[in-house]
Amino acid sequence: MASTTTALTDLVVLPAPGLDRLLEVLRGAGYDVVGPTVRDGGIAVERISSAADLPRGWGDVQDGGTYRLVRRDDDAYFGFAAPAGTWKRHLFPPRSVLWRSPVVDGVMSIEEVVEEPPRRAFLGIRGCDLAAIAVQDRVFGHTAYSDAAYAARREDLLLVGVSCGTPASTCFCTSMGTGPAARDGADLTLTELDPADPERHRFLVEPRTDRGRAITQQLETSPALADDVAAAESVTSRAAELMQRTMATEDLPRILREAREHPHWDDVAARCLACGNCTMACPTCFCVDVSDQPSVIESVDERVREWSSCFQLSHSYLHGGALRVSTKSRYRQWMTHKLSTWWDQFDTSGCVGCGRCIAWCPVGIDITAEVRAIRGDDAGSPAVTPDKET
Repeated sequence: MASTTTALTDLVVLPAPGLDRLLEVLRGAGYDVVGPTVRDGGIAVERISSAADLPRGWGDVQDGGTYRLVRRDDDAYFGFAAPAGTWKRHLFPPRSVLWRSPVVDGVMSIEEVVEEPPRRAFLGIRGCDLAAIAVQDRVFGHTAYSDAAYAARREDLLLVGVSCGTPASTCFCTSMGTGPAARDGADLTLTELDPADPERHRFLVEPRTDRGRAITQQLETSPALADDVAAAESVTSRAAELMQRTMATEDLPRILREAREHPHWDDVAARCLACGNCTMACPTCFCVDVSDQPSVIESVDERVREWSSCFQLSHSYLHGGALRVSTKSRYRQWMTHKLSTWWDQFDTSGCVGCGRCIAWCPVGIDITAEVRAIRGDDAGSPAVTPDKET
């Protein structure tokens, strides 16, 4: 097992132009590099080939039901909050074929689809999304029914984290213990310093594993000085101070389990469109549908797994009918599972505080506000009244 201890002597400084060298080293080691880039009016997470593909000089504005890119007044490569796209789709694709059944000369056969994913490096991943990968590792790999396709994509994945210095108003990673520093789970971490000063624009590099050290040793760096370390700490400290939302997690699993008949569920159901945007944007949600899709033209049937959502009426269909027919019951299921019963299944929360569900909800429903209401923390909110066990 690789070491994850960072000594002060391991810390080095990489000038901003050295990002291209970092990508060269990663590609030279056989990695396809995936990172943030501007696409279709947002920050997407796609394959990149050079630092020119990164969203240099771009920031974002996120709030309830709001996402837009804005130009920054500096040259920050990572001056944005959680990307619009999630890294999840590269480990858990929206659509995957499980097996095919071609018909050749009237004879049908079944062919298992065996993926051979490329060796990947994720460059620029935030602390919240590092935590989301750790959550999905538990979902897909730490149970009696591990997912072989996920394991193949996850194997040998190299993670280059970037600590967050510019959280959106929707972020609450400090409440969930996942950021703004991007350390846990990363092979090496970058902290961007002085992006407004071309002469001083640089990155503090923290190798976190032996693989991270091997990559760092191939870069043109200089030893980190105490001022560099202090500047990096200031970046994350300032980001934590800028957080506008919080979530009180103490005893929350029990509170939600005992709140099945809380009147606030009716309030949120009156606003919720049951569109499923929150689940599609979430970096940890994993609901899927499996269906057989025939093709008469190509004479081949496919069994396909596609992302689904617990907000879909059909998702709870069982033995002739849906179990959760109301929007109220479906929203309650989503939030209670994510913040309560997820602990029972996977020994962790299903929320990492990235705030995407808030930004991408068309009506701006705010999970942190819903938790406050259920807890009775809002002025005028009714207290939680436990229902009887059935």
